[in-house]
Amino acid sequence: MAEKQVLLTADGLRAFEEELEYLKSVKRKDIADKIKVALSFGDLSENSEYDEAKNEQAQVESRIAEIEAMLKNVKLIDESEITTEVVSVGTKVTVFDAEYDEEEVYQIVGSTEANPDKGLISDESPVGKALIGAAIGHTVEVETPGGTMHFKVLHISK
Repeated sequence: MAEKQVLLTADGLRAFEEELEYLKSVKRKDIADKIKVALSFGDLSENSEYDEAKNEQAQVESRIAEIEAMLKNVKLIDESEITTEVVSVGTKVTVFDAEYDEEEVYQIVGSTEANPDKGLISDESPVGKALIGAAIGHTVEVETPGGTMHFKVLHISK
């Protein structure tokens, strides 16, 4: 079974590469030092520092493996292919939220890069799916767990 392609912007790719480098070069060394110190305490059967360091090591190694697997299947979003005619993955879209009577700016990204707190909306999320393909002036209706929302597309940019 082929693994799912991971859509990333150039910024998203850079962020994952930096995280991977940090985990491999800094975090691994920190954890190795913690394990070394914990081992010096002796009896491992009652050594909570050792258990904690080993658990942290397992989490870091798991995250490293996850990022490496993801980076093997990256499809970089080519900005030169992005059009501002309609909303697509990689575009920034300014919408008017009728319910809250305010403008919001979202960037449509792949699911691995999504971070709603920073305005990065997944193309697989309800809002992202509804906005994909919409042009300036269009109003989209989005079914969310909180109810139906209406967004009018005001501006699309790269």
